Amino acid sequence: MKPIIALVGRPNVGKSTLFNRMTRSRDAIVADFAGLTRDRHYGNGRQGRHEYIVIDTGGFEPDAGSGIFREMARQTRQAVAEADVVVFVVDVRAGVSAQDHDIANYLRRLGKPCVLAGNKAEGMQGGVQLAEFYELGLGEVFPVSAAHGQGVRGLVEQALEFVPEPPEDPHEAEPQEGGAIRLAVAGRPNVGKSTLINAWLGEERLVAFDLPGTTRDAITVPLERGGQKFELIDTAGLRRKGRVFEAIEKFSVVKTLQAIESAHVVLLLLDATQGVTDQDAHIAGYILESGRAVVVAVNKWDAVDSYERQQLERSIETRLSFLKFASMHFISAQKRQGLAPLWASITQAYKAATRKMPTPVLTRVLLEAVQFQAPKRSGSFRPKLRYAHQGGMNPPIIVVHGNSLEHVTDAYKRFLEGRFRKEFDLVGTPLRIEMKTQANPFADKGGG
Repeated sequence: MKPIIALVGRPNVGKSTLFNRMTRSRDAIVADFAGLTRDRHYGNGRQGRHEYIVIDTGGFEPDAGSGIFREMARQTRQAVAEADVVVFVVDVRAGVSAQDHDIANYLRRLGKPCVLAGNKAEGMQGGVQLAEFYELGLGEVFPVSAAHGQGVRGLVEQALEFVPEPPEDPHEAEPQEGGAIRLAVAGRPNVGKSTLINAWLGEERLVAFDLPGTTRDAITVPLERGGQKFELIDTAGLRRKGRVFEAIEKFSVVKTLQAIESAHVVLLLLDATQGVTDQDAHIAGYILESGRAVVVAVNKWDAVDSYERQQLERSIETRLSFLKFASMHFISAQKRQGLAPLWASITQAYKAATRKMPTPVLTRVLLEAVQFQAPKRSGSFRPKLRYAHQGGMNPPIIVVHGNSLEHVTDAYKRFLEGRFRKEFDLVGTPLRIEMKTQANPFADKGGG
């Protein structure tokens, strides 16, 4: 599982700027809880071979009594609870404030690993301005400039030192033939994840159990259907109540992201009454980025009329166009309509993601594609595609070898992807095509 770093601090100290630096992006998955003016933002970061999740929070007032400040404090406490390590951001130009002391006292009481980041430290000589922050009792102050990117790498390294290297998870190994399919149900709050899970568990009449783990870990529920074993990864807050499982819509973005990472197949659940929101698109993008097989289900289909259905279908085509390879189903979890075909698509997506593609067949498909439509010439170079082989699975990776392949256009890669998908029936899985140009043995030899 990726370690989680939460950024906390009073307003206007530069947390969001630091968040953008750590994620190298302005995109974030947003927990859009109703009624909140300031949300938690989630993003992915990478430093070297280490990947992590960053949570950006609003201005924190631990003792806020009422109104929006109380809600923002509640959001920040939730982020801190989800995190492995906290980065407490202070403004070295403004100096220590009473609010900084309140936050420091709160973090010390928690006893969670904490790194103190002195932001806006660009151009400052020595540590005179930093000295006063040692009175917060949180140890060394790391000077950074989020706006200019100075010291951010060292800050992340320090934060990750608090997180032990995770043991290898046997569930995340390459899928084995005949093994259980790990299925995550992902989606925004209140789209019906709990209702769907309850329908499945009620249908199968399972004696299910939760595997041990921390409160932040996803819970897995084994179930079997038609001879195929599944492991349902809960992102909706499944909890034991006696011998019966209750699904509670207790949304955690971190749970969702981690469940997607550890799944073989993700069922992306949309709400027909709400349309495709920004958060739906962000979660879909995260699934694609993670390389997971995916099936899309539109819930509450019975609650919309024909006009709304047409509008929704157009919205899906536009906003989720990058998931065209995925099967789509229109269901009602509450009325248990359209649920059976989901299982066929989930199994199909898993088989596509783990399909073995022989080198001779891949090469034949490649050469037939080139014969049908050759890649465009780039200046004096025309890419020559010679052969292909499989470079991995879940998601499938096809490695194409040849000459001048750096000139192959994205449009031509999409053309090749279509040919490979048709040949191997790759429905429901992303497909990655890598181009490897063979070295020219005469490149370093000058003329005689």
